[in-house]
Amino acid sequence: MPKHILPYENKNQPIINNNDMTPEIFFNVVRLKKGEEFTHQAPGYETVCVLASGTVNITVKDKEFTNIGKRKELFQGRPEGVYVPLNAVAKIICVSDTAEIFIAGGVYDEELEAFAILQDEVDKVQYGSDDTKTHRKIFHVLGQKNKEKTGRLLVSELFTVGAGGWSGFPPHKHDEDRNDSDGKIIETNFPEAYHFRFNPENGFAAQFLYVGEDDFGPVAHVKNGSTILLDKGYHPSVVAPGYEMYYFTILVGKTSKSLVQYFEPAHAYQLKTIPGIMDMVNKFK
Repeated sequence: MPKHILPYENKNQPIINNNDMTPEIFFNVVRLKKGEEFTHQAPGYETVCVLASGTVNITVKDKEFTNIGKRKELFQGRPEGVYVPLNAVAKIICVSDTAEIFIAGGVYDEELEAFAILQDEVDKVQYGSDDTKTHRKIFHVLGQKNKEKTGRLLVSELFTVGAGGWSGFPPHKHDEDRNDSDGKIIETNFPEAYHFRFNPENGFAAQFLYVGEDDFGPVAHVKNGSTILLDKGYHPSVVAPGYEMYYFTILVGKTSKSLVQYFEPAHAYQLKTIPGIMDMVNKFK
């Protein structure tokens, strides 16, 4: 079942770290002022530092990545970030007036190389339509483009386009590794976490979670700064009219590097009604 971590001032301390529900996932929100420095290390996790807003310099081992982050605020432009290998220390220094950094991590067992993800290297997918109330924009920070450089961590930013509408629709899940009778992979196990923001900030949404067609699972009332943990089940969400919804999504494969989503059979036919949705599905692999 989902766990809703209500918005709070985390004081640059991890919001998710070896959590009982999703021990595979790490998440921190770091806020800095000009000249301030933060030292990040998450033992056992490969991580990525993503600039929600502002600009920073990040040093990982002997590599220095300067002027990471080009947008002044979250709802303007593409993100940038730096991949931090397993157990590595990253020193982050704020060079703009302020900066907010989302740090996502996934359990892994191999130390890779640090690298930067710049705006022109971030995959963008836009799909859906206003008519179907599914119009969304996705920025893949860690995904198909850099899959050879990372482990099992997938990180993206998702925006509802316009005001109001559905995300995660048709309902889908990814909570077990399984094949069909012909041996084709039809689902892979990827626990997930969402961190929500809204424009304007007083917006809100509903996060559904249910394990089957006859299950009336819980619904979380999410607000600006809410964090949701998902370990199983179908999990669509919907934002109230008049508000743009953003969520930072962290997916960690338990055994696979490729995410395969299983769509609820009762609603899977709607894959054919939503423009461009299969491009979105394929970009997660």
